[in-house]
Amino acid sequence: MAFIRPKEIALIIGVVAACYWNSLFCGFVFDDVSAILDNKDLHPSTPLKNLFLNDFWGTPMSEERSHKSYRPLTVLTFRLNYLFSELNAVSYHFLNVVFHAIVCIVFLKVCKLFLDNRSSLVASLLFAVHPIHTEAVTGVVGRAELLSSIFFLAAFLSYTRSRGPDNTIVWTPIAVTVFLVAVATLCKEQGITVVGICCVYEVFIAQGYTLPILWDAVLHILRGKGSIPYCMLQMLLKLIVLMFSTLLLVVIRVQVIQSQLPVFTRFDNPAAVSPSPTRQLTFNYLLPVNAWLLLNPSELCCDWTMGTIPLVESLLDIRNIATITFFCFLGTLLVFSLRYPGDSSKTVLMALCLIVLPFIPASNLFFPVGFVVAERVLYVPSMGFCMLIAHGWRKLSSNSALRKLSWVCLSLVLCVHALKTLHRNWDWESEYTLFMSALKVNKNNAKLWNNVGHALENEKNFERALRFFIQATQVQPDDIGAHMNVGRTYKNLNRSKEAEKSYLVAKSLMPQIIPGKKYAARIAPNHLNVYINLANLIRANESRLEEADQLYRQAISMRPDFKQAYISRGELLLKMNKPLQAKEAYLRALELDRTNADLWYNLAIVYIELKDPTEALNNFNRALELNPGHKLALFNSALLMQESGDARLRPEARKRLLSYVKEEPLDANGYFNLGMLAMDDKKDAEAETWMKKAIKLQPGFRSALFNLALLYSQTAKELKALPVLEELLRYYPDHTKGLILKGDILMNQKKDIRGAKECFEKILKMDPNNVQGKHNLCVVYFEERDFLKAEKCLVETLALAPHEEYIQRHLSIVRSKIASLGTGEASVIPTEKAIAVEEKKTSENLKGAKNDQKSSRTTNSNSNKGQTKPKKQVDKNTTDKETKKKSTKEIKDIEKKRVAALKRLEEIERILNGE
Repeated sequence: MAFIRPKEIALIIGVVAACYWNSLFCGFVFDDVSAILDNKDLHPSTPLKNLFLNDFWGTPMSEERSHKSYRPLTVLTFRLNYLFSELNAVSYHFLNVVFHAIVCIVFLKVCKLFLDNRSSLVASLLFAVHPIHTEAVTGVVGRAELLSSIFFLAAFLSYTRSRGPDNTIVWTPIAVTVFLVAVATLCKEQGITVVGICCVYEVFIAQGYTLPILWDAVLHILRGKGSIPYCMLQMLLKLIVLMFSTLLLVVIRVQVIQSQLPVFTRFDNPAAVSPSPTRQLTFNYLLPVNAWLLLNPSELCCDWTMGTIPLVESLLDIRNIATITFFCFLGTLLVFSLRYPGDSSKTVLMALCLIVLPFIPASNLFFPVGFVVAERVLYVPSMGFCMLIAHGWRKLSSNSALRKLSWVCLSLVLCVHALKTLHRNWDWESEYTLFMSALKVNKNNAKLWNNVGHALENEKNFERALRFFIQATQVQPDDIGAHMNVGRTYKNLNRSKEAEKSYLVAKSLMPQIIPGKKYAARIAPNHLNVYINLANLIRANESRLEEADQLYRQAISMRPDFKQAYISRGELLLKMNKPLQAKEAYLRALELDRTNADLWYNLAIVYIELKDPTEALNNFNRALELNPGHKLALFNSALLMQESGDARLRPEARKRLLSYVKEEPLDANGYFNLGMLAMDDKKDAEAETWMKKAIKLQPGFRSALFNLALLYSQTAKELKALPVLEELLRYYPDHTKGLILKGDILMNQKKDIRGAKECFEKILKMDPNNVQGKHNLCVVYFEERDFLKAEKCLVETLALAPHEEYIQRHLSIVRSKIASLGTGEASVIPTEKAIAVEEKKTSENLKGAKNDQKSSRTTNSNSNKGQTKPKKQVDKNTTDKETKKKSTKEIKDIEKKRVAALKRLEEIERILNGE
């Protein structure tokens, strides 16, 4: 086996780096989104065993919507990338470039088995720069090809060492080969095809048979004219071991996919569902199409599905000439390589094996695939193509008359290919650039128009996205997904009527249910989302909730395992005040997927509606076990703990809110509720800090402003509360409790009776039956020494709240005052000082009573799908206390209870208001 020189390695690495350096600036595009961004198997929190239970895209292999692409080792490398750099695309692209360089070096070693050193290097350089590889190298998901190719070639190299002296068998390389084949297959399915290449190598290269010699030997044995030669027995033994190992791998692979083929639609591969002879003619025509891409990679496209290549529906189609020409050329090479001995025929034979055998899984010969043409599946076949080109170049360059021309042509091809590859890499920079470049090649693929629309949609450019989606419906009028995209975009543009019309068109294109035939086998699972989208649209209208529920049930009837239908229906049932039915829907969804944190979260919301906070908290905790960073579960579970009033839960509630603000540093709600917890724990300075942070992030935050003012008033900082209340009332002029608190401070601290009176009169103007405002206005009259007006006011207040004892008591005090003043005028009139002292005591009595009616703070709740209003709570007011009959200690205790009552009342009011 020829030795690879360090200079050759350095040259290959340099060429690869020169061609693919700009791929490091590309992002995650196309299939990368599903395989990387949306794949939970990459996250460290996901058990490693899930990699061997799920497909390449993170979907359980047992689910019908799975593509059955089982590549756990490739996903493992993605997970390692995520571990070191999370979703930094540079590291993913860099590792792809490294793997491509390794493949080129290993391929050089393989070439040296059949070509001279110079031709081998030429083949390796051609392979390194070929533009067809940009999809496999620059597209992150192409790593499956790269990894599989490394072990594919390594398995073949190992097998070439299985022949010992005197044609003996060396079993260690064979065992290593079987292991490497298994590893290659776990990177991508086509890795198993190396077994076929090993078999061809054993028969026609290692043993030196040609087809005529082999045929004669077989006939000789069958006619009983001789025994099987020892060398042939050795060969058969090795082939049996290889085939048995392959069969075992196939059986295991079939078990992994649970004997189910993936579900593809006619949009993915139109020829696969076409009748004969269209299906056969089209599939055969695709072979020369792939060969042309290798020969002339000038027009590359990331997606060749749908109408990219029109079906060949007739024997008279001129494209059949290309098919016939291709098979004639291929047949000629095959006959030459199998019929004639010599190094040249062996080189051609191995090149053909590398072209044909790895391509078989993508050829639609044995099972349909989800694409028409895919450039990345040509990664390994291109090795054989490059070997053929290098072999032909050697033949030309050995001719002295053509030597210079051959070198010029070779240099030109290498330079042009390298420049094309470098330019093509920029197409993969973003989804928009990728799909726009594809539209330049082919405008008959509706999927490309849709994907450009998706890219614009992600940029919130809905108007432009709509134009591309509409064009997709014109290119492919029966494309359900395109009409769904149009409907969704209309919805984003708040054009509900047009959106509903588009969804109804998509719904009308759905295949009808045929009794006895499995529905899912004839429709893409994501197309059933048309029922979900339409239902989500119309349920905004309260009068159409039953109609929306019918759509959800229709989707479930078509696919009983349609998890999203249960989730959406659960949300709707909560909106319809049917929590028990919503609970059943979520429990059914959990039967399908118990690892979905969102489901446990939604079930917790149902239990809140069912007034079962303990079970709700248990479900929140289950959601956080599955996803410790679930933001809504962190936030709402903290609120639930806070509202429980259990001081033992406050540390955990604080911990969860801190985690929430770490995830959502710009959400004022998190800081506000941290402030409320601090107020509960009597940490006034901390509470003030959190409240100010919330107000800074969200100026005009109603609850934060009021509770900060309330905090100041409770900590003897009433004058600092006034500017906060002014800001509150600037945003919310009708904030009743803000007006009450402002009036209280103006009257008690600023002695601004007129300002306080304006606050209370404004409250009564908005709500004439407001007991608090009415009562406090009575206090103002008392302060103004208008006792008769105060008496009349208290009588009216008592009529509004006849069972309030403090109003009755204060009315008695006022009447006593009136009576005492009347008696004093008839007999002895107290001194002015004595009157002043008495009035002060009485007014303080009234002010203390009216403060008992102040409401306390509330918690802030974040809206989410399926979330319900927290349950109502009943206020337990303490009875009025007469300060002049109590000791200093008793007065302090009463004040503490009053403050607690104030805070709780405000919390209840805010919960009921749904702030």
